[in-house]
Formats: sequence, C-alpha cells, structure tokens
Amino acid sequence: MTDVPASAETVIVKPAPRPARNARNRERAAWGFVAPALIAIGVFFAIPVFSALLLSLTDFDIYALADIGNVRFVGLHNYERLLGNPLFWGAMKNTGLFALIGVPLSIATSLAAAVILNARVIKWRPIWRVMFFAPYVTTLVATAVLWNYLLHTRYGVINWAIQSIGLPPVDWLGQPSTSIPAILMFVVWKIFGYNMLIFLAVLQTVPDDLYEAARIDGAGPWKQFVHVTLPAIAPTLLLVSIISVAGFFQLFAEPYVMTQGGPAQSTVTVLYFMYEEGFKWWNLGSASAVAFILFLCILTVTLVQLAVARRMGAYE
Repeated sequence: MTDVPASAETVIVKPAPRPARNARNRERAAWGFVAPALIAIGVFFAIPVFSALLLSLTDFDIYALADIGNVRFVGLHNYERLLGNPLFWGAMKNTGLFALIGVPLSIATSLAAAVILNARVIKWRPIWRVMFFAPYVTTLVATAVLWNYLLHTRYGVINWAIQSIGLPPVDWLGQPSTSIPAILMFVVWKIFGYNMLIFLAVLQTVPDDLYEAARIDGAGPWKQFVHVTLPAIAPTLLLVSIISVAGFFQLFAEPYVMTQGGPAQSTVTVLYFMYEEGFKWWNLGSASAVAFILFLCILTVTLVQLAVARRMGAYE
C-alpha cells in the first residue's frame, strides 16, 4: 500500500445545491413580494366586484337598509329593467361619446406637449412641466366651478374672445349640442398633464442614435416622429390609452358639478346614472347592476385594445 504523506490536505467536496430547492426558494420569495399587492387587489377590487354582482341580483333598496330581511333575490330582473330603460341607453351613448372623442384628443394633446417639452431648444422646461401638470393635482370641484365661469354665456372669458372676432356668444353649458364639447375641453385640460409626464419620461429613453440615423437617411421631423418615436413608445402609448379609456368611462364629477346631467340629460354618464339610481332613488340593486355592466364594458374595451395592440406588434 502507498502511504499518504502527512502534509497532504484532505479535500472535502461539498454537494452542489439542488436546483429544485433553489427554484422553490425563489418562488416563495416572489410570492412574498407580490402578496401585499395581491391582497390589496383582492380586498379593494375582487371582493367589491363580486359583492356588486351579488347585490345586483337582489332588490336591495332603502327598506333593506333598515331591515336586511326585506332583501329579495330577483335574478336578472335588474338587468332586464336597465336594458329596457331609455335613460340608461342615453347614459351609455353619452359615455361612449365622451370616450370616443376624449381619449384620442387627450392622448394627442399630451403627446404633442411631451414632444415639444422634450426638445432641447425649449427654455425653462421644468417650469413648463409644472404649469402643465398643475391642473391635474388641483381640486376637481374648484376647477370645474372656475370653468363654469369661463364658459358663461354673458361674462365668460371664452365667449368674450369669440365676440371679439365678430362671432355670436355660445351657450356652452345650456345646449345639448355644445355641452359635451364644453365638458370635454375641461376634462382634457384637467388630465393631459398626467399623460404628458408619462410620455415625457418614455421619450427621454429613446436613443439619440435612432434620430441621428433617421436624419442621415433624409427623414424630416414628421417621418422621425412616425418611424422612430411612435414605435419606440408604443407600449407606453397602449398603457396611456387603457388608462384614458377607463377614466373617460368613469366620468362623474365633471358633469355633476358643471351641468348636473343637463341640459335635457345630454351629459348624463353611466356613473352619473348609477349615482342617481343608488343615492337619489335608493335602488341599490339596480345601481349595482349598472356598476357591473360598466365594469364589463371597460373590461371588454381593454381586451379589444390589447388584442389590437398585440396584432400590431405594440408589445411583444
């Protein structure tokens, strides 16, 4: 036998870590990080939606508030009554008009402002950003009252400007044909600063090399915007469009403060209709049905947006 020298060191080979155990540990850590967000979503989203669905299947009203024994299960009666109510369809039409006109207008305005403020030739850019973002953080009711004065027929600033160029004054909030455009002007002015900051943040991540290559190829500002800027910010554009659609579908405070749903109910939105059903007439079961229908509408439009964006390659 060969003797092992006394000075030889014993090498201890440790077993390699198990990949399966490491994977489980990483999975547990991941669930630990997302658990607070999932709990918040469950408490403030999933449970209320499920509760609204159950409530919409009952005739819960002011009498049920006094005695829960007065609640009766009515099935789909609330939905059938809503689908046969012309006021509900009028609110759906008004909400669709707000979203159809307001979403593209607000996105175009905020994107244009972001592109302008992203240009290096603009001076005092931080000041402009604060000025454009200020309406978003200002109290909605206060700004709505202010816009009521701006749009006033006799002494409003907007009508004063119109009359100064020889045109007759417009009763912005007193005619069905102008009430929705008037509220849209206010809503776009109020929210475009938020979307502008999102666009501004993503525009600053677009590499300058892309614009330089486009200029070398002879592309002007418009072609650079179409072929460089838009593809680079496509995922963010999708995000802003989804947020904007959800926001315009949930318009309530603006028509409530400025027109109270008038004139001739031309500015009654779905959320305004739900408010009147629930807190004016105390038909809480019917109001819950309206809320669930609104949820389904927003979900459907969002899924359509995602499908169109996926087909166009906006995100991969």
